[in-house]
Amino acid sequence: MTPTVVDHSRPRDWLEGAVRLIDADAQRSADTHLLRYPLPPEWNLHLYLKDESTHVTGSLKHRLARSLFLYALCNGWVTEDTPVIEASSGSTAVSEAYFAKLLGLDFVAVMPRSTSPAKIALIEAQGGRCHFVDRPAEIYTEAQRLAAEVGGHYMDQFTHAERATDWRGNNNIAESIFQQMRLEQHPIPEWVVVGAGTGGTSATIGRYIRYRRHSTRLLVVDPENSAFIGGYETGSCDHQTGMPSRIEGIGRPRVEPSFVGQVVDRMVTVPDAASIAAARHASTVLGRRVGGSTGTNLWGAFSVLAEMLAAGRSGSVVTLICDGGERYAGTYFDDDWVRGQGLYLAPPAAVLETFTATGRWTG
Repeated sequence: MTPTVVDHSRPRDWLEGAVRLIDADAQRSADTHLLRYPLPPEWNLHLYLKDESTHVTGSLKHRLARSLFLYALCNGWVTEDTPVIEASSGSTAVSEAYFAKLLGLDFVAVMPRSTSPAKIALIEAQGGRCHFVDRPAEIYTEAQRLAAEVGGHYMDQFTHAERATDWRGNNNIAESIFQQMRLEQHPIPEWVVVGAGTGGTSATIGRYIRYRRHSTRLLVVDPENSAFIGGYETGSCDHQTGMPSRIEGIGRPRVEPSFVGQVVDRMVTVPDAASIAAARHASTVLGRRVGGSTGTNLWGAFSVLAEMLAAGRSGSVVTLICDGGERYAGTYFDDDWVRGQGLYLAPPAAVLETFTATGRWTG
């Protein structure tokens, strides 16, 4: 009997060129800065901000998009004629559009119609196309449907974020943070504070902390309407709210497959008004605008710093500048938009003023 041979091999010239282009892009990119946030010296506490806004596409999602493209290429899911489809509320789509353009591929972002006009313009400036849905929860199925319709690949950041990045190192964000902290007074942070969008960043950092046997604890901050904290509290991967988040880039209507709650030490809900007030507060302190998700991070970071101060502990806390505030000039930095959302910033602004003046946390 003649054995059956099935051969699906194909020339790898394009694949090798595509991986080389992405690697070359990474080589041209410097690491992002780790900034010291000003705190009273008598506190003996240090807050550091990993400034992910300095990536070429302007956000933390640049790292994720690079990893997702390499993962899809090396799995054979994307070839030289594959349209790439993604479900995204904005920043991931901006970064994926950049890499698709680098490789000469068509890119379509499926997103809620409420996505900020500034982010839509950034996606289109990178050569991407935007496909809108009226209900945010529909982005997943619509992205799958569209990919099937055009013979494309649905990148699915919400499933693949935690597996596309090598959490043990290989220049991931966790390794970068701890390397940059080596010469600081308190080189091992007491806390790292991040939000959960896909869940990939918290999974990478939480795993890396355990792999390197650091004593650092991981706090994940979650905005209003997000399902992550409910899933974390109940231990359910199926928890859903079905509601959109007003803080773009973090918060999801369902617990995403990439969220690994077992590596998270604490979660806390941050009110949307607090996120925006903290973003504005930090923008004044830093002399440049930061986005709403950075405000969420800082609200959580300030709370654990106050906790450390009250306990008489010294040490360091690290969080992220996820993106710049220029993308949100028409939303978080627009008083009319804030009022239209029914948000009142005076109460959280007072909490921030009290913390800055006394170190006490009343939030």
